[in-house]
Amino acid sequence: MKKIVVGGQIDRKEVAKLVEQHAEGKFDVEVKGDLDAAMALKNGQADYYLGACNTGGGGALAMAIALVGRNQTSSVSMPGKIMTEDEIREEVAAGKKAFGFTAQHMETVVPIIMKELVNKEN
Repeated sequence: MKKIVVGGQIDRKEVAKLVEQHAEGKFDVEVKGDLDAAMALKNGQADYYLGACNTGGGGALAMAIALVGRNQTSSVSMPGKIMTEDEIREEVAAGKKAFGFTAQHMETVVPIIMKELVNKEN
């Protein structure tokens, strides 16, 4: 079974709960600190990373960007700007592995990300 790690600076448990609600039994979900989550992704111990912070990019994705590279990451929301559903789908389809967003947008973006990841697994 594929694995999703939840990192980020804030609301990790809430993000993980939302991820689990939309995982359709296709993913194991684990909450880790930023560095441990990004290391798990880099080392192949996790397949995807989701994280929230106040900016959608800094604390949510900094470690993932540093360890797996910007080309594997996507800030799907930031204060005052949220990607459209089509844009988020394109990021998943492009093979991005780590997704950052603001905690205020988690109810919007996590279901879209998870729908696309579940579809990739089917």
